[in-house]
Amino acid sequence: MHSPMTARRHREFFAIRPDDASTAWSPVACTAGRIDEILLVDDLDTVAATGSRTRLARWSPGALIDRPVVHDFHEQVFVVEGDLVVGCDDRGEGGESFGPYTFACRPPGAVHGPFTSRTGCVLFEIQYYE
Repeated sequence: MHSPMTARRHREFFAIRPDDASTAWSPVACTAGRIDEILLVDDLDTVAATGSRTRLARWSPGALIDRPVVHDFHEQVFVVEGDLVVGCDDRGEGGESFGPYTFACRPPGAVHGPFTSRTGCVLFEIQYYE
């Protein structure tokens, strides 16, 4: 059921067990290593520039996105566990490492990255159009 105010589906509290093999992680494109996601709520439509997405993203140690990223939606990222390195080179060297309980808020058009994770990490992300 969608809320008439937001058009988002109503989802009352439900269990998420990221370390349970039965949890439905799906792969996300990256340059090296592995990044998987669990979509908690998703009606983001990048063609129509509407909606939002809330997800967990799990990065394996050494996962790499080797170039800067820019998109036309807002994004908020919270590091739940592990480390996320921002501003590394295309081999994952250098950059600034951010650990648990760090947060980024990016407006549309903000150039960010490249990214890697040296130890692996779990991120809580919200992406949305206004």
